[in-house]
Amino acid sequence: MRGLQAAVILMGVLIVAGVGVIGVTIARRLGAPVAGPVALVLDEPAGTRMMGAAAAGDRLALLLQGGGPDRVVLVDPRTGAVAGRVGLAR
Repeated sequence: MRGLQAAVILMGVLIVAGVGVIGVTIARRLGAPVAGPVALVLDEPAGTRMMGAAAAGDRLALLLQGGGPDRVVLVDPRTGAVAGRVGLAR
């Protein structure tokens, strides 16, 4: 009987702790700042076309063609800064 009572008390404590963790997580996510729109202008040669875009981790990968060899430009979507470039061989 004591074992059952201890198990019930332990489970009650775990439920209360779990609800507390969920409440704190929700409060932190609601209080997080939301980034506004970012204007992005790439310094690319004339004739460059954007052929595709995809999320790459916390970056945005843009496939560019024309105006030179094909290339992938990695952009930080929070700041609009170019994070890297990858040239694709022909």
